Amino acid sequence: MYKILIVDDEAKIREVLCEYAEFEGYAPDQAGDGMEAVQKCRQNHYDLVLMDVMMPKLDGFSAVKEIKKIKDIPVIMLSARGEEYDKLFGFEIGADDYVVKPFSPKEVMARINAVLKRNTVKKENDTVRTLKFEGLEIDMAGRNVFVDGKKAELTPKEYELLFYMVKNEGIALSREKLLSDVWGYDFYGDDRTVDTHVKMLRGNLKEYRKFIVTLRGMGYKFEV
Repeated sequence: MYKILIVDDEAKIREVLCEYAEFEGYAPDQAGDGMEAVQKCRQNHYDLVLMDVMMPKLDGFSAVKEIKKIKDIPVIMLSARGEEYDKLFGFEIGADDYVVKPFSPKEVMARINAVLKRNTVKKENDTVRTLKFEGLEIDMAGRNVFVDGKKAELTPKEYELLFYMVKNEGIALSREKLLSDVWGYDFYGDDRTVDTHVKMLRGNLKEYRKFIVTLRGMGYKFEV
């Protein structure tokens, strides 16, 4: 049974989401603010964290940063702020999904299910092996990337994007395909989030950015 931590400063929202989570067969736990969430993640194991952004004591973004230092737990952000900047910032600090309020509890449960499934597949795919393309090394088991022997500081989403493109080496991938398979949902807005993450990824890969080829008007592909 998957254990989920639901973090929101509104008790009614926590209660409703807990009810739906229990109905779906999950084991929900609650936290009323970011500080409590971080403390609970230190003391307990969770398969996923549902994190509100605007909270007292410690906001959701700051809480996610602290939690990611402790454990690599999948996170779905909940926020009334739907600006693209907020979503991109959430993804950059390691969030797996971003749901804008007001939301349907059924939609949230569907997103939880999708993220948990993706995370399970990701663990199964990350076998103990290393892929090497010239001076670019990808350690699947450790989820590390090395550029000429030096570890590249990638965000979790940048790693997933690189891994997905490498796994589909030589295949043309549209922005919509990348959004669907890497982010796992239909992005609310335009597809510039893919371009932004590719730009950051290329910056971290340095001279091996050449392996990520831009397909004008379509998307990208990884080609050696």
